[in-house]
Amino acid sequence: MKIAVTYENGQIFQHFGHTEQFKVYEVQDGKILSSQIVDTNGSGHGALAGLLGEMKAEVLICGGIGGGAQMALAAAGIKLYGGVSGDADKAVEALLSGALDFNPNVRCDHHEHHGEGHSCGSHSCGSHGHDCSGHH
Repeated sequence: MKIAVTYENGQIFQHFGHTEQFKVYEVQDGKILSSQIVDTNGSGHGALAGLLGEMKAEVLICGGIGGGAQMALAAAGIKLYGGVSGDADKAVEALLSGALDFNPNVRCDHHEHHGEGHSCGSHSCGSHGHDCSGHH
């Protein structure tokens, strides 16, 4: 089985869509056989799920992740353990021992909103000339 972790300097990188590396662990019989660092080459959110699929990863451990990426992982048959932080190696060991502390409802709340020129508030009822107050 292959387990991928969003990775930066030994730690679990906290923003799935911006990860520059995965650490991919080859696991058999509950033990880590080997691991390697894989560069994402700047792939974006959607491409990352495809990259994990190409690597035959069955599990992803990460920090924050948006809903679209979660759906792409699910479509690729990759089991997600999100909301995890700390040491990447220790997280994989914890997963193998059944002790990984993860958040099944993880959401990257600021997903796709930093540095891209808009904020969550720009999609409110009063924007774009729409008035949702019921006065037609």
